[in-house]
Amino acid sequence: MSTSDPSGEAGPLDPEILARLASEMFRAMPGATAAPAPSLTPPASPAPLPLPAGAPSSMAIPYAPAAVAPLAPGVSPWSAPAHVPGGRSVGSSGVPPVSQAQPLPIEIPGEAHLHSLLAGLPTSLAAPHVGAAPGPIPVAGSPSFYFLEYARPAAAGGMPAPGFPADPVVPGSSATGAGLDVELIRRDFPILEERVHGRRLVWLDNAATTQKPKAVIDRLRYFYEHENSNIHRAAHELAARATDAYEDAREKVKAFLNAATKDEIVYVRGGTEAINLVAQAWGRKNVGKGDEILITWLEHHANIVPWYRLCEETGARLRVAPVDDRGQILLDEYARLLGPRTKLVSLAHVSNALGTVTPAQQMVAMAHAAGALALVDGAQAVSHMPVDVQSLGCDFYVFSGHKVFAPTGIGALYGRKSVLDDMDPWQGGGNMIQDVTFEEIRYQGPPARFEAGTPSIGDAVGLGAALAYVGGIGMPAIAAYEHALLEYATRLLETVPGLRIIGTAAEKASVLSFVLQGHEVTEVGRALDREGIAVRAGHHCAQPILRRFGLEATVRPSLAFYNNRADVDALVGALRRLTRGKSVSFAT
Repeated sequence: MSTSDPSGEAGPLDPEILARLASEMFRAMPGATAAPAPSLTPPASPAPLPLPAGAPSSMAIPYAPAAVAPLAPGVSPWSAPAHVPGGRSVGSSGVPPVSQAQPLPIEIPGEAHLHSLLAGLPTSLAAPHVGAAPGPIPVAGSPSFYFLEYARPAAAGGMPAPGFPADPVVPGSSATGAGLDVELIRRDFPILEERVHGRRLVWLDNAATTQKPKAVIDRLRYFYEHENSNIHRAAHELAARATDAYEDAREKVKAFLNAATKDEIVYVRGGTEAINLVAQAWGRKNVGKGDEILITWLEHHANIVPWYRLCEETGARLRVAPVDDRGQILLDEYARLLGPRTKLVSLAHVSNALGTVTPAQQMVAMAHAAGALALVDGAQAVSHMPVDVQSLGCDFYVFSGHKVFAPTGIGALYGRKSVLDDMDPWQGGGNMIQDVTFEEIRYQGPPARFEAGTPSIGDAVGLGAALAYVGGIGMPAIAAYEHALLEYATRLLETVPGLRIIGTAAEKASVLSFVLQGHEVTEVGRALDREGIAVRAGHHCAQPILRRFGLEATVRPSLAFYNNRADVDALVGALRRLTRGKSVSFAT
């Protein structure tokens, strides 16, 4: 059944023999006239399937079929136990068996704050990626047709897809020594080779969105080429693959945040939807007239508007903790605002406009001491520092995938299980119900209760790949590298005549906000764009904190671990030319 090349490797299956085999199989189906099996010689080795276009050369062959043995005369191929390519045995129900959960290869340090993280860094900052090949899938119990009951967690080393690399091997992680090999990592991000106005792209708009590594791009393509299906509600192979990939990604989010169980992880479109979910599903049930919700001046609009609207609807009061002239929360004022009417504290882990790292762990503890719950908006934190929700002690933690090298339109809400269990559904529809009649509706438990309808399955899978990629590099190494780059950029920006940095907190993540004397913010943004440098120029959906500094807008370059000193030098050079009144010429 195979042809051989001079190397001795098996060639593709002969289409004529495959057609004959298929004909004999269909003749042998129940009700068909039995016929003697053809005399076939099995191949020397399984025939390879073609790799997806653009897939890494090290990719294992997905679902390579085993050698086809001759059928015994008179034996129907449909009477034997079925076998799903890829090694999963399938019983008479046609549903793959349950597997045992395995540990994930992501180590999450317990420290939540950047200063304590940096103080405790080991000499070797980035451990090489370690991944083990998945073992056999054991049979456990009698599965049903509802795929939530057997969705396979990740095996050791992760198993996002049969035949897909367990977790992406990160080029920068094996050659880092005492720091990141950033030039090696940059090769993982194809868009960094893009040309803008004839110049090499310098991407310094990471606080708005991060670029995607090849591992995420490949994983998305693989999903849509080999796994695409709706999840949970079908008894066919692609539904099993899609469900496995979707739930494996949830395990990765759980490990990334160090949640106690994956049932505490709810998929959402992003941090904005997560906060709205809490405001509606928890807030409407627990906040009433005269109650108080406490936020800070640092918040993104997404952490202001939902609470403002809830207060409008319920008669509750929105209170705001102030900041000092460096953009740091005044903890004594925060403590004064906490009281017996405080139902919830909602605060940013990192300010998207100023880069301030808040004392979130301390603020959560203070909220709990006052009898309030605490939500932490981690949209700007997750790409810069380790996050441990158990160490933080928060009741909710939210983030957007596109801020941490994953696709847009996907994010996660962490909710402490006891809190989620007591929350009513936010939206109604399929997937979130146990039973529906015209007299009574019974809902699933968390997280399915909050995931009505068809979710963004492929993007969730991409989120899992992004978190595996970041975990392969190591968040401590990323935090240390970015901290050094932030210090370098700050020193250089301070040498630009007329430039004023807004937000100079002692603890900052990789965000630099500034204004340039004599130049409008939009003018600076356009001038930088002409040199291929992408920054954000505007109010950053954080108007209250900018107005605290007497401003309506700033220029905001923001860094990621794939940025380097050359990017910073390009930014500062362009600003100096602008201050000297020199026009920016296009490269030829």
